[in-house]
Order: sequence, then C-alpha cells, then structure tokens
Amino acid sequence: MAATELEPASTERGIVTHVDTAEVPSAAWGWSGESPRTFRASGWIVALILVLMVIGNHKGHVEDIFLIGFALAIVGILVRDSFLRRKPR
Repeated sequence: MAATELEPASTERGIVTHVDTAEVPSAAWGWSGESPRTFRASGWIVALILVLMVIGNHKGHVEDIFLIGFALAIVGILVRDSFLRRKPR
C-alpha cells in the first residue's frame, strides 16, 4: 500500500508540526519559531554597545541620558525575562 499524506509509510519520516504551512511558510522546511537564546544574547550586546556609545566627542549630556536610559530599559527587560523563565507555569 502506498503512503498517503495522512498515513506515512514506515520507511519515511513523518514530519509532525503544529503549525499550518499556509500561515507560516518556513514550517515546510523545518524551522518555525523563535530562538530565545539569540534574542537574549543580542539584547545584552546592544545594551553594552549603547553604554559604550557614551564615550565620544559630544559636549552635551542629553545624549548620555538617552543612551543610558535605553540601555537600562533593555537590561530591565532581560532581567525580567530571566525571572519569568525560572518561574514555573
């Protein structure tokens, strides 16, 4: 008996996804979702870059306030995320 879409053959690997490929085209080739580790690492890198941008040749300190404020906001989001990840659901 030939394999059908509903019943894959025993020699074929069945792809099990909970995502409709019409809604998310990338699910057809195996990746559908987020990569939280990458987002967290990039968040820390961006916050560090913002703090390093304080070192510069500008005379006013308004830029410094905004740079540090945005860096603190990113760090606050990352810390909040780490606490929520540890909390059991």
